[in-house]
Amino acid sequence: MKHLILPLLLLLIATLCVVAQPTERDMKKEEAIWKDLQAVAPKQLDMFKAATAAMDNQRYDEAAKLYDSVMLEAPEFDPVIRRLGICTALAGKVKEGLGLLERAVAKKRSPENLISLAQVLAYPSEGKQGTPEQKVRALSLVTEAVNNPSIGHDPSYPALMGQLAIDLDEIDPLRTATNKLVAEHPELMVTHYYIAIVAATDEEWITAEREILQAEKLGLPHEATQAFLDSGVGSRARVWHYTYYSLGVVAVWIVGLLFLFLTGKIMSRVTLRSIETADPNQPTTSSQITLRQWYRRLINVAGLYYALSIPIVMFLVLAVAASITYGFIMLGRIPIKLVLLLGIGALITISKMIRSLFIKIEKEDPGRSLKVEEAPRLWDLTRSVADTVQTRAINEIRVTPGTELAVYEKGTFRERSNDKAKRILILGVGCLNGFRLNSFRAVLAHEYGHFSNRDTAGGDVAMRVNDHMMKFAQAMYEGGQAVWWNIAFQFLRIYHFIFRRLSHGATRLQEILADRVAATKYGALAFEDGLTHVVRRSAQFNAIATQEINASLTARRVMQNLYELPVIENADVAEATREALDRKTSEDDTHPSPNDRFRFTRRITTQTEPALSGMVWDLFTNREALTAEMTKMVQGKLGG
Repeated sequence: MKHLILPLLLLLIATLCVVAQPTERDMKKEEAIWKDLQAVAPKQLDMFKAATAAMDNQRYDEAAKLYDSVMLEAPEFDPVIRRLGICTALAGKVKEGLGLLERAVAKKRSPENLISLAQVLAYPSEGKQGTPEQKVRALSLVTEAVNNPSIGHDPSYPALMGQLAIDLDEIDPLRTATNKLVAEHPELMVTHYYIAIVAATDEEWITAEREILQAEKLGLPHEATQAFLDSGVGSRARVWHYTYYSLGVVAVWIVGLLFLFLTGKIMSRVTLRSIETADPNQPTTSSQITLRQWYRRLINVAGLYYALSIPIVMFLVLAVAASITYGFIMLGRIPIKLVLLLGIGALITISKMIRSLFIKIEKEDPGRSLKVEEAPRLWDLTRSVADTVQTRAINEIRVTPGTELAVYEKGTFRERSNDKAKRILILGVGCLNGFRLNSFRAVLAHEYGHFSNRDTAGGDVAMRVNDHMMKFAQAMYEGGQAVWWNIAFQFLRIYHFIFRRLSHGATRLQEILADRVAATKYGALAFEDGLTHVVRRSAQFNAIATQEINASLTARRVMQNLYELPVIENADVAEATREALDRKTSEDDTHPSPNDRFRFTRRITTQTEPALSGMVWDLFTNREALTAEMTKMVQGKLGG
């Protein structure tokens, strides 16, 4: 057994266990022997029975004398010769006993004669063993006996064969003996003992551990069991137990990732079907409310799952590095440089993961706060729209140099949950040129729709998970670990993809429902005109700002007022506008495409509020000062 390492003590204990296992006589065979003896020497039958009784009671001297007397009358009767040989050997006269057993085998190569000679050759008495040569012959004899079908299901034959195979380090005979015992005597201790040894030989450590413990339950001394486990089987079994547990955890974890991905796909389809089939002229349906609630729960679950994934990914990083190193060790060749790179890379990755947990991203409010006196009519409009939408008005307007229009809430989780958080409107000055007041009011109603639908009340989990993924990605990049073979980096990519699909699916539904609020209150055409203006103005302002910034940097001059420069109308601007409006909605979009949104709002026929004339800039007291300030803000960010 090439890979089996067992202490000698264990083998000796096992030998005694096998030899000493009680065997009840097969009375059918015994009666057949009596019948044969009666035909040869009928007067000796009672003496033969008395000798057998003495033998079974381990009175070997007495039994030998009785058998000797019987043999005087039946000198050619091999059962008498065999039993006399066994008793003589066990009485201490091993040489004489072997001679008698050799004579019995010469008379008849019966399984009984063969196994008796083998037994005395290998284990002549308790505490004494035969020479290796004798054991080799004994194994040959017992193998011949085992192959004789007349032995029936007597377990002593394969038991002795297995023990000899262990002593001689022969695995094939042990397998044969074990298979026979498993097939015929699965209830015996020796069966499980042999299974354990074969399993250890085959490096099936968990099976070996399980079977040796079962053998102990059936009678194997605890010392023998412990010696077997201490030989290395126990430690190796534990390694495989932990390996299987780890693989199980990883498998469940992967199934969880797949579940999140598939659930996100299903939710996205259900959302689309709900939007397509629901009547937009009716209030938000209970099914859509339920859908939003399930989206929120799913995102919370996904956020928790991300937190649970971090230690698993750490384990995988270490496990992969250790497995590759172990593989090289098994191959007998260790590339030192590669192993060091793997180890250092794993340690850097884990340190970056841990460090990213404690890095705090400082969030700044965009732009600057707009005072009431700077645009009192704008403030009045925001309150009027809030009343129309039947929600709480904004508390702050923050103007920025860009073209964005959005809302958010600022405050603790409890404040947002109780609708007491500070409501903020982000107003990009770059989108105000040419913005009709009626259209702006509809877009503002859309933003208020987010408040009334409580879209801004939650989102903590999504924001925290996204923040951590950003920090993690940055740390990986800085540590040089953002490479394809890094498991942590691949996890980050995959999870970001899954989480993005989930959270973006939710926001797409929020946008459609907020669009419905705007179109219902101020008309689908006003909302469509407003959103189209924001898209077109974004493309125009980007072209204007890019051209002026480049010109000012080249000439090393102060930038002109970006918001008073003439509109650039060229093919690039037109194409950028067309692409933004006509793009197809993908699962990675936070907002549906404008044309999809228009398609849904055009189905809304109600309009509760009359149209409003005028331009957005009419609401400000000093347009020139504000635009000059925003231009200076852009210049400051460019370092000029």
